[in-house]
Order: sequence, then structure tokens, then C-alpha cells
Amino acid sequence: MLGTDEAIILAGGFGTRLRSVVKDLPKPLAPVAGRPFLAHVLDLIAGQGIRRAVLATGFMADRVEQELGHDWHGMQLVYSPETEPLGTGGAIAKAMPLLAGDAFFVLNGDTFLSLDYAALDRAARAADRSMCMALAAVPDVARYGAVVVEDARVTGFREKGQPGPGFINAGVYRLRHEVQERFPATANFSFETDVMAALVAAGQVSAFAQTQRFIDIGVPEDYERAQTELAA
Repeated sequence: MLGTDEAIILAGGFGTRLRSVVKDLPKPLAPVAGRPFLAHVLDLIAGQGIRRAVLATGFMADRVEQELGHDWHGMQLVYSPETEPLGTGGAIAKAMPLLAGDAFFVLNGDTFLSLDYAALDRAARAADRSMCMALAAVPDVARYGAVVVEDARVTGFREKGQPGPGFINAGVYRLRHEVQERFPATANFSFETDVMAALVAAGQVSAFAQTQRFIDIGVPEDYERAQTELAA
């Protein structure tokens, strides 16, 4: 049973890089194996006991809500639409008042990652830090940039373009509400640049690497790969 059972899903992207293959749809609704991409993500977290998911929507927010509704296999769906661009940090800040617990998960709405959320929750509680970051092991980190890990703690990042195997940020986090104390006093900000970097510098980000099947649909090649890998 999950101790942390709420999630924010960042689902406001325009999907600019997918325009050549997905037209007139927000990125979370891009069809993958005959269903909206986000349906696969919702299936995964609902099946693992997430009770409430807040979708931070932006582009074509009404279409996302109409398509996905307010109940997903017993998991409540709530919407936090932005009327102006808020960035990843601003979207999280706007959605947080819709949560009740002392901690929550954050997922990127354009990536799929197989993991045991209960195990991530336990690891985060044991580490007792403000944030726990799920990592994905990939054969070449050049496209993403690498995460530097020491003793199960994230200590830094390497820039994109440096080839070789390693760990990358897989876009799934467990955050304690106290991270709000580090939010800048502006509506539009980047969680990665304005908050995560400070948490890493303060030694407040633990690492969780027991993950599988990382899929990023942000570019057409991986979008096509998702059609096969998520078909099952």
C-alpha cells in the first residue's frame, strides 16, 4: 500500500517537435498503440494505488479534460489548467493546493517509466530528503545529459552532448511539501533550474535507480518506438 498516494502530472506541453506526426492534438493525447499516450501513464499509476492525480494542463486544456474525464479506474483526476505559461515550476506550484498529503509524486506527461511506486516511496522516506529522483539507465546520455550520483544521492549534472552510458533524469520525482519554501516569488519559473539545482546543492536529492522501460515521446523517433513498446 502506498504511503504517498497523490501525483501531479505535467501535461501542458505543446508537442512542438511532434507536429510532423501529431497534428491538432496536445502532446498528452498523442495516439500511442491506439490510445492517448497519457492513458498508458494513468493505467500504470492507478494500478499501483495512486488515489488522486492532478493534471497540470496548458495547451488545449479543455480537450485533455474532455478526453480523460475525472475518474480513471478508481483514481480521481483533477485539473489545474494554466491560462498563461507557468513553466514546470509554476505548474507544480499552481497544482499543489489541490493536494492534501505531506508528500506527492511529480511525473512528466510526455514520458513513460516502469517502476514500483511503493518502492520509490519507501526509498524516499528512508533517505529522508526533500526530493527523490527516479533515474533511467541508458546506453548513451548525450541527448539528455547525465545525472551524477554518489552514495544514492544526486550530486550534480553533466551537460548534454557528452556520449557514453549512464543515468539520466527520468522525469519522476517524489517531493515533500517543504520544497515550496524554495519556490521563487514569481508565477513562471523552471522547477529544474530554479528549484532542483538548489536542492541538489543542498544535498537534498536522493536517487532511485530501480526503473525500467524509459520512453520519451518528445521526438518523432521515440514516438514511433512507443507504438511498439506500449502496445502490450
